[in-house]
Amino acid sequence: MLGKTHGSRSAVTCHLKCDSACDSPVPNQSSEPSFRDVAEAALSRRSVLLGGSALAAAAAIPFTVGQPLPAAATEGARAPGEKAVRGKLPFTPIAAVDAAEDAFTVPQGYEWRAIIRWGDPLFHDSPAFDPENPDPEAQERQFGYNNDYLDILVEKNGKKALLCCNHEYTNRNIMFPPSRSAAEEEQVLKATMAAHGFAVVELERNRKGAQWRYIKGAPRNRRITASTPFELTGPAAGSDFVKTAADPEGTTVLGTIGNCAGGTTPWGTILSGEENFNGYFKADPSARGSARYGLNNRPSNYGWEAIEPRFDATSEAYRNEPNRFGYIVEIDPSDPTSTPRKHTAMGRFKHEGANVRVDEDGTVVAYMGDDERFDYLYKFVSSRKFMKGGSAKARRNNLQLLTEGDLYVARFSGSQRPDNDNLGRGVWLPLVVDGESRVPQMSVEEVLVFTREAADKLRPTPMDRPEDVEPSPHSGKVYVACTNNTNRGVGQNPGTDAANPRVNNKEGHIIEITERGNRAGATSFDWNILIVCGDESTEGTYFAGWDGPVAPISSPDNLAFDSEGNLWISTDGQPGTIGKADALHRVPLTGAERGHLTQFLAVPNQAETCGPVIHDQDGSVFVAVQHPGEDGSWDDQQSYFPDYVPAGAKPRRGEWRGPRPSVVQVTRKR
Repeated sequence: MLGKTHGSRSAVTCHLKCDSACDSPVPNQSSEPSFRDVAEAALSRRSVLLGGSALAAAAAIPFTVGQPLPAAATEGARAPGEKAVRGKLPFTPIAAVDAAEDAFTVPQGYEWRAIIRWGDPLFHDSPAFDPENPDPEAQERQFGYNNDYLDILVEKNGKKALLCCNHEYTNRNIMFPPSRSAAEEEQVLKATMAAHGFAVVELERNRKGAQWRYIKGAPRNRRITASTPFELTGPAAGSDFVKTAADPEGTTVLGTIGNCAGGTTPWGTILSGEENFNGYFKADPSARGSARYGLNNRPSNYGWEAIEPRFDATSEAYRNEPNRFGYIVEIDPSDPTSTPRKHTAMGRFKHEGANVRVDEDGTVVAYMGDDERFDYLYKFVSSRKFMKGGSAKARRNNLQLLTEGDLYVARFSGSQRPDNDNLGRGVWLPLVVDGESRVPQMSVEEVLVFTREAADKLRPTPMDRPEDVEPSPHSGKVYVACTNNTNRGVGQNPGTDAANPRVNNKEGHIIEITERGNRAGATSFDWNILIVCGDESTEGTYFAGWDGPVAPISSPDNLAFDSEGNLWISTDGQPGTIGKADALHRVPLTGAERGHLTQFLAVPNQAETCGPVIHDQDGSVFVAVQHPGEDGSWDDQQSYFPDYVPAGAKPRRGEWRGPRPSVVQVTRKR
């Protein structure tokens, strides 16, 4: 990926996280002009341009590699032209921060603290953090690496909570010293496997509104890794497509990998999406689905095939192993003895995540995006109804809600201009309904294992990397973050269409969907574009009609809502397009302020903002800081987040001079 990334986007991130996808042919080769809805008019320039005033970036903290600074000095400068944001979480919007700043930047009057960091011990018998000596058994008992999805489940008394997050991928170059022998190399490979997966961690605090701290050895603490047994559920479980030599029944899968975003269900479980699983396998390119899922026969990014044969899918014994990844996984954080599950009924693709909406009649729907250039938006409708209450019967029912149901893929149509709302129309095309395949010449099992192939046959709309798909708990509207797609309209790739209106879409956009009749189970919908991202002086940007100052934004990724119905947007790749640090933004969705995008925080050098959680009634914002200092090496670290050990000082127990992906809580100063 060197020389092929945009701006300062890390080629290392592209390689490790998504197997250098932009350096390979687009997996979706099915798109044809005959079924693309070409936009009738290109997006126009913003009606009011405010010059460069809103582009001024605050150098929040001068920083030089090799001279770590105290973590406290991180208050950002006020964004030019912006007034304080009012509401339950008032703040003064910060100016965009230069991408090279190695600072976690918050608004004036706020402070931050890392609740938990990579390597922190979770159990009474967990060894202390020691990156100089890679130890897979220790890592299985410690907090994992590069957490993405995040939720903080606060219990009724307000003094206890569960932190739930996944661990997406690893970067051995900055985690551990170079191996000096084959034995050391094997330890490193096993340690990176153990650093993947999921974590559940108990938190406590003295009073509501205070900072959380994690509890070492708490009874519900749990680590799930790339080797933990998972139950495969749904119609494709036990099919010939998922059987291997190690699992001839096709019902038990070891581990989960490449976990990206997720969701928390109304019945208290956590969902997580297996996204870029292809980079973990050496596979047979002639095997069914290999090209469509980006699998190939070169050595994998992680080299795990050297220590576990199942990651070498060129062998007949493990030819189907890749078919056992790419699902939505469900984990019960309240029961550390429960077996996590992978739900085949929800389809197999590069799941960013899944987010659930429950209607008044109990209809359960999960919205999902396939995070690949020119792939699709999906919806799952459960065959069962949600049962309220905490009875054993309700729990048994609700834990089966995602094991069977109907699966749909979206087709958008209509002319979309930024000064008109609800001109777009859409339909949910059925893939599986009432337990039967609606795709010609494909069985239910085939549809659910080779979902991309099945969807291609129905000619849905190829999207610009649909990542997080979040239904608003306030309005029921659904918001789709299309992160970017620099291949749109380039060469032989599909051109613009109504829902993806920008050629060479570097900055991305956000779509707002209203289900017909505001019913989750509807088979048609209305839609409009909420935001066309970028710098406000860039031609074609649009912020829901707002004409005042806005923060620059690029590559929207994870979405969240506060208690007042405002949308919060985290970014992934903003440094590579507009040269600013990845950030967390807030935008109102209704009233006179609709579209007024402001910036709340920025993350350190080369890091990504993940998993925003907004507890505005409690005065807190949480984010997961992923891959700080990504381009560094063991001997040349390029971030010191979050410990920021001063040059010349001896790290305290549990600290480190290098970068550590962490979960951060932001609160007002007291």
